[in-house]
Amino acid sequence: MLRTPTSGTRMDILDWLKDPTAHFPPRRHRRPAEDGVTARAVAAKLGVPPRVADTHLSLLTGLGLLRTHRIGRRTYYQRDEIRIAEVARFFEKGW
Repeated sequence: MLRTPTSGTRMDILDWLKDPTAHFPPRRHRRPAEDGVTARAVAAKLGVPPRVADTHLSLLTGLGLLRTHRIGRRTYYQRDEIRIAEVARFFEKGW
């Protein structure tokens, strides 16, 4: 994740999800801060097809940096702050 050309994109996604209200508009009874954001919303922000955003989000989820939950047919993504803090501590220790 950290050595690929797209890692900057993934870092952007993590940064946007830190304060989703500032980066993603609310949509029909859904609030980004409470519910998370969809791959479609991330794709729109990135200017890429939803499949591309889904690939980035799947990788971040697989690493444990994002949590998911479903509301209806959509999957919503949120940062996993505990896991992100663990990873940050790991690198601070001089891995």
